[in-house]
Amino acid sequence: MCGIVGCIGDNRIQTVILDGLEKLEYRGYDSAGLFIADVDGTTQLVKKVGRIANLRDAVDEEIPAFAGIGHTRWATHGPATENNAHPHRSQNGRFTLVHNGVIENFSELKETYLSHVNFQSQTDTEVAVNLVEYFAEKEGLSGKEAFRRALKEIRGSFAFGLLDEQAPGVLYAAKHKSPLLVGVGNGFNVICSDAMATISQTDTYLEIKDEELITITKDKVEIETIDGKAVERAPFKAELDADDIEKGAYPHYMLKEMDEQPAVLRRIIKEYTNEAGELEVPSELLEEIGQSDRVYVVACGTSYHAGWIGKYLLEQLAGIPVEVFLASEFAYHQPILSEKPFFIFLTQSGETADSRQALVKVNEKGYPSLTITNVKGSTLSREATHTLLLHAGPEIAVASTKAYTAQITVMAVLAEVLRRTKGRPQTFDMSHELAVIASAIEGVLDEKSVVKELVDQNLLDTANAFYIGRHLDYYVAMEAALKLKEISYVQTESFAAGELKHGTIALIEEGTPVIALLSEPVVASHTRGNIEEVKARGAKTMVIAMEGSEREGDDIVLPKVQMELAPILSVVVTQLIAYYTSLGKGLDVDKPRNLAKSVTVE
Repeated sequence: MCGIVGCIGDNRIQTVILDGLEKLEYRGYDSAGLFIADVDGTTQLVKKVGRIANLRDAVDEEIPAFAGIGHTRWATHGPATENNAHPHRSQNGRFTLVHNGVIENFSELKETYLSHVNFQSQTDTEVAVNLVEYFAEKEGLSGKEAFRRALKEIRGSFAFGLLDEQAPGVLYAAKHKSPLLVGVGNGFNVICSDAMATISQTDTYLEIKDEELITITKDKVEIETIDGKAVERAPFKAELDADDIEKGAYPHYMLKEMDEQPAVLRRIIKEYTNEAGELEVPSELLEEIGQSDRVYVVACGTSYHAGWIGKYLLEQLAGIPVEVFLASEFAYHQPILSEKPFFIFLTQSGETADSRQALVKVNEKGYPSLTITNVKGSTLSREATHTLLLHAGPEIAVASTKAYTAQITVMAVLAEVLRRTKGRPQTFDMSHELAVIASAIEGVLDEKSVVKELVDQNLLDTANAFYIGRHLDYYVAMEAALKLKEISYVQTESFAAGELKHGTIALIEEGTPVIALLSEPVVASHTRGNIEEVKARGAKTMVIAMEGSEREGDDIVLPKVQMELAPILSVVVTQLIAYYTSLGKGLDVDKPRNLAKSVTVE
């Protein structure tokens, strides 16, 4: 989950790294550090707890430097302290290393090779950098070969950037399971966890695969396997506009990304519409899903919640049975599969470690798969049989908004194309109804002040809250509760409204906020009964209803849209509720505590 940036060559090393780390703060922001070196042997190491701004204040960007590596940390081993911050130096100071991942056998490596080392931190990374130094000294290896030797001993996940004071014009890198790219410049080259970090420097990148070791100078990039076999690989152009990753006039990325949702829906419609004006996905994908007897959706967090809506759409429109699983559970406890399974992996980043672990197991068994992701060329995109892109643009706020609605929209497109392929009857025009929803979202976003007032009255002084709903509204409630939890720290639970009386109503106390979602007329009256039940026990209720299900006195009434697609609209109100609750509490909306955007460790 940590972020890595490195640079070597005739460039503004400190500026490149610091600017890059700021773009990667979504990956972790417990602490940050930077190490620079010049060809004459001059070095500087700076580490700070907290945000990149703290690090920038401490770094002299005018000091000459030819190479440097930087890191923003999401803590795994040891708390957020300066000692635990990266980069880490070997005991004798020859090697300096940054790391994203988890070294599973670090204790074993300590005992076997490094009993003589006086460790300065609690991290697994300090073990790695000292292991490199151990092999260099004990086996008389060059820095590169010592690095290679260490890589063969390390188990777990890693993306490494390494500098060796005896090779001042060289930057080494390697990866296994954790993301890493090499950016190619003119008179300089960079490494980064995500192209967003360095897109202002270069748009040309080399994909790095697992078990590869990279040797980088200012003019050359050499890729080889850990076993020493040379690899030739053509670069690619990152499809990313540097302007897309800026906030512009917005105070927070989350607000910007919520406002972008109507445009994202329209972009998805456009990207998946062929010249004949029909929604379209690759025929090979349709063929493989058509040959399956069951679809398994595997995802984490927000993507998992989107998967439940996707399940409904695929079953309702295409008549395909679907099961939804948490990736972190699926990887280690697989269900009994059907004879011809097909797997769909939902992931914003395409780098989610738990999902990748599940995909590895799926690939081992030879099952076909689809990754639906926002990042072209991401790990899950490369390793799945098929890919569908979200076309949502960079999502930087930790709390996902536009990626969720994009995932549902792409799943809706897929379901519609499958429906048509199977010759099932059409009940509504998917493209038209998605366009209607895009316009409806704009209307909701124009009423931010109404949502803010509702939040100010009901949520700023509470430690607990509940979302309730039935059927599709319950699936939305799951995502709504997560949003409120992760950025406002209000303990929020989602309940199928009909289940309240089966135990969970015991949690209702005087003044407990209960937010009810009512978009489906067929179940609205039943949910209204549940609203009265919690009101009778002192709950403070807020009702979000769709036209056709509304009553006088409801707090927010949404315009009527196609029922099957209603979650795309109703969730936007809950995103705004979470945003204004966090804002009202004076919290960091974009960077909530303990979280990271891209979860690249298991």
